Amino acid sequence: MVQTLPFSHIQVPSPGFGAMGLSFGLGSNLSLEEAEPVLLKAIELGCTFWDTAVTYQAGVNEKLLGDFIRKHNVRDKVFVASKCGFDVFGDGGLTNSASHIKKYIDGTIERLGFTPDLYYLHRIDPNTPLEESITALDEIRKAGKTKFIGLSECSAATLRKANSIAKIDALQAEYSAFETIHETDGLIDTAKELGVAYVAYCPLGQGWLVDDFQYKTPDDFAPDDFRRTNPKFQGENFFRNKVIVEEIKKLAAQKGCTLTQIALAWVAAQGMIAIPGTTKVKRLEENWASRDITLNDDEKQAMRKIIDNIKVHGARHAPEHQAMIGH
Repeated sequence: MVQTLPFSHIQVPSPGFGAMGLSFGLGSNLSLEEAEPVLLKAIELGCTFWDTAVTYQAGVNEKLLGDFIRKHNVRDKVFVASKCGFDVFGDGGLTNSASHIKKYIDGTIERLGFTPDLYYLHRIDPNTPLEESITALDEIRKAGKTKFIGLSECSAATLRKANSIAKIDALQAEYSAFETIHETDGLIDTAKELGVAYVAYCPLGQGWLVDDFQYKTPDDFAPDDFRRTNPKFQGENFFRNKVIVEEIKKLAAQKGCTLTQIALAWVAAQGMIAIPGTTKVKRLEENWASRDITLNDDEKQAMRKIIDNIKVHGARHAPEHQAMIGH
């Protein structure tokens, strides 16, 4: 039963909440009134580790969360993380320059109406020296514009070097029973060694690890669904990967919980803070109930056997997006 996880010198509730889908990525762009039910439920439950980013609808997602938090006077109840690193108000390109970081944190504060608890570099810009970007992050932390700083989707070597320049509090990277690449590239081990909290995005395998996954073939996805270009959901990979889902479903049935809950309990069992996203109250409640699921040693071994024996087919990202990952 994992109900809180360590983050720097504090404990945070697990799982957290990925707010991206309220405004971006899932075909939704909810108004405050439309988003309120799920956000109010999150407050009620105690699901208060929230994640956003400037690039989620060019600041719209940040403003949505800020408006909600100020309207309901719940700033003291919520841990809010945001990210910069894409010039979304300019050419849209990747940049980690000191001027970008210092300009964008001020915009984030304006949209939220308060300073975020955690500020990440969303992706690592290979053209900006870490000495420049990490120093700038450290400077905004020292200035009180954020309490903690982090990196998203970096390599183990980058994390280690960044941490030698200034203390890195958090790493955000993909992890799920459907994507374990960082178990073998040194990133997870490095984060543990350095005492950096691991925040796992896509903990439900980009939609594979939910019970109502209704797609029978790759052609069933909507024309604008990003999974149409994701290699894991294309061609034969789609059908091979469904086998993994069915095996984990069997394990969940034996456990008496849902596929989603066992998937999130697995991430928590690795000591990672999962940030699943949803726009639905019922789904949020299901996600939150995963904290009451305890996997015993036999169940962990059974899950590991499924993951190791039935390899996931397909790259994590389409080729045009791969260059931005893992610097």
